[in-house]
Amino acid sequence: MEIIVTKITENELLQLQKIGRKTFSETFSENNTEESMTQYLEKSFSKEKLTEELNDKNSGFYFAKLGDEVIGYLKLNTGSSQTEIKGENALEIERIYVSKDFHGKKVGQILYNKAIEVAKEKNVDYVWLGVWENNLRAIGFYKKNGFVEFDKHIFRLGSEEQTDIMMKLNLKN
Repeated sequence: MEIIVTKITENELLQLQKIGRKTFSETFSENNTEESMTQYLEKSFSKEKLTEELNDKNSGFYFAKLGDEVIGYLKLNTGSSQTEIKGENALEIERIYVSKDFHGKKVGQILYNKAIEVAKEKNVDYVWLGVWENNLRAIGFYKKNGFVEFDKHIFRLGSEEQTDIMMKLNLKN
């Protein structure tokens, strides 16, 4: 069966909330307190917050699906919706998350390829993202795809501060 990528619509909000909470938990729960995780998941994946993000013209969400099953998702931001760099001709990959059962099955690469396709359609100069410094698997993935480190920033998860490595890929030479 083929993995397909589709743009998420507002009537798929509950599926987005479910895959968002599931994959974030799978990725970060063993390294954070339950309290911090609960606080983050309730705030970041509330229906109100997701509705607002889905209606933002500078953001786009995409599902990776295997048949009817949502197995991962992607969130992209441009313009004023970027979490850091504002006003530049850039696209942010805010999230690429894949359900643990599908790690190592090229789902992340498929979602990443979609991000690059969108970036080229929008004719941006570069793509950037932040990745947790201890997520060596993700850092390796982005390096393999040509990204280079250019900065760091602090990511707050509940009461905890963590360092994200900022990485970017120039699309224009």
